[in-house]
Amino acid sequence: MKKIIYYLYGAIITLMLSVVSCTDYLDKAPDSVISPDDAFKNFTNFQGFVERMYHLTPDVAKHNWVSSFNWGEDEVVTIGNGEYLMGFNIDRGNYRSYIGKGDSFLDRDWSAGGDRFAKSLWGGSWYGIRVANMGLEAIAEGKMTDATQAERDIVEGQLYFFRAWFHFQLTQYWGGLPYIDSVLPSDEPLTLPRESYQENAIKMAADFQKAADLLPINWDDTEIGRRTAGNNELRINKVWALSMLGKTYLYASSPLMANGVNGPRTYDVEMAKKAADALGKVLNMVESGETQYALVDFENYSSLFYTMQQNWLMPGGTEAIVRSPTYGPDSYWRQMNSYQPSAMAEGDGIVLAPAANYVNYYGMANGLPLDDPNSGFDPSHPWKDRDPRFYNDIIFDGIKVVAGTIPNATDEQWRYANLHTGGNYVNDPRTVSRTGYLNYKFIPIGANKWDLTYGYSYSTHFHLSWLRLADVYLMYAEAAAQGYASPSGKSPSFAKNAVDAVNTIRERAGVETLTGRYTTSLNEFMDELIRERAVELAFEGHRFNDLRRWLLLTEYPYNIKTRQHFDRATPLDIDADPKENEVLNFREEVIVERNLTPKHYWLPFKTDDVSMYPEFYQNPGW
Repeated sequence: MKKIIYYLYGAIITLMLSVVSCTDYLDKAPDSVISPDDAFKNFTNFQGFVERMYHLTPDVAKHNWVSSFNWGEDEVVTIGNGEYLMGFNIDRGNYRSYIGKGDSFLDRDWSAGGDRFAKSLWGGSWYGIRVANMGLEAIAEGKMTDATQAERDIVEGQLYFFRAWFHFQLTQYWGGLPYIDSVLPSDEPLTLPRESYQENAIKMAADFQKAADLLPINWDDTEIGRRTAGNNELRINKVWALSMLGKTYLYASSPLMANGVNGPRTYDVEMAKKAADALGKVLNMVESGETQYALVDFENYSSLFYTMQQNWLMPGGTEAIVRSPTYGPDSYWRQMNSYQPSAMAEGDGIVLAPAANYVNYYGMANGLPLDDPNSGFDPSHPWKDRDPRFYNDIIFDGIKVVAGTIPNATDEQWRYANLHTGGNYVNDPRTVSRTGYLNYKFIPIGANKWDLTYGYSYSTHFHLSWLRLADVYLMYAEAAAQGYASPSGKSPSFAKNAVDAVNTIRERAGVETLTGRYTTSLNEFMDELIRERAVELAFEGHRFNDLRRWLLLTEYPYNIKTRQHFDRATPLDIDADPKENEVLNFREEVIVERNLTPKHYWLPFKTDDVSMYPEFYQNPGW
């Protein structure tokens, strides 16, 4: 991070943040290399300098041909072709697998260009921090001479956000680091010590707050933003900054960050209150109509994750807050095909299946968890009356998954999901589901090689947000409950309490609200919040970090992954509703037990990193 080239992207850079096609907007003209002073002189030039940082954040869902990003107890990877994936190695405690491997978005590579394979958190974040500091130094030195105060504010706000954002991405995986808030000289030895997580968090929070103070809610409502109207939805704004401010405080308040790997599972109450205050401000603005953000209707839920026949439209709609640009359109041919049996797909022969124990988090439509004595769950009819998100996200036994003609008669066996014991959807751990379920949250019915209804020609685009509004509601609920020691806890910044916030998300999905002991006992409420986050944010890359910050990663039942076995009570009736199907001998088998230890709460550094200077030390146990 000691070298930098100044590129002037000018007006063309404004297009790349809308990213609706596979065009590489980072091709620069031969005469676009300019002097440092010119790069900072006016808004157009300086914004071009800033916008390189948007392109340093990975597109986690398409970082590799098949990307691995669900590392909690949520996903099981097929044996064989999938063994190189980070998720497979984390199950075995081999965290060092990320080092030097292109399949993990954690590693070294970075590029301000359009190559998605060169978008990794470690290298890109340190580079981004240096770029942000160079920009802030240029503003402090008065180099933005040909600009209004409003233009200076909007540039400075983005720079503060990026400095904090990249530090957040690093610290959530590796713990406290040196907080770099100046341009480090290239000719002096490094001596900055690692700080504690909370020390870093306080500095991140200060930067996010500065960003919130300087940035507009909606660029399109400003004179500056109207110059690029319609192309601003991926640009940092006040809602991004306040949301990340709240997330920063919530993480800092969480048991791992507050108490260490061997500490109690208690929260830093003051940090939790600060988190609730910031997140409450966001929700108050949203619910009062001051922002462009809103929860999407459940009938459009899939648009949060993929779009089709919309010219590669970025998914996320009004609910996505923090999103990175996308780098290439081939969602369907690789990642999306990894969620179905290999015989149906045209991908890499990898199946990423939901762990059966994770599917159990999808409770009943009455809002109760499966193990609640009043839930009504019946193991002889295990798919009846479940949470509507279960039917949206999960393929279970008997679902029709191929609609059109299958030319080869021997392939007719794939038309229905035969996930019962002995079925062709579960009988080979190398090519089909290892768990008895499939994940269809990110693909529609018909995404297979016979229907081809949703293939490349249909502009199928899969993309995950880093932070969406539903997450803000659930983070607020957690922070308010822990900060005020009650499920009825609330911040002065928002009218709703913790229970209300959870119910807002449940009501959107058509699930009944929290009742009884879940609204009075903090422990019972937290159990339901942990389950609610599992369901609402399923497979979006959050669970690993949640389990870590809650100090649950090494604890049963969060350290196992299971498969469900069952027999069909009668032959499959293709005209019947599969939700009503009766099963026999319903049972569960542990197929992965993760023997993780306290050292696994933080990732190890590469040996070269901890050999640079004594103050930068390795994480304990590595």
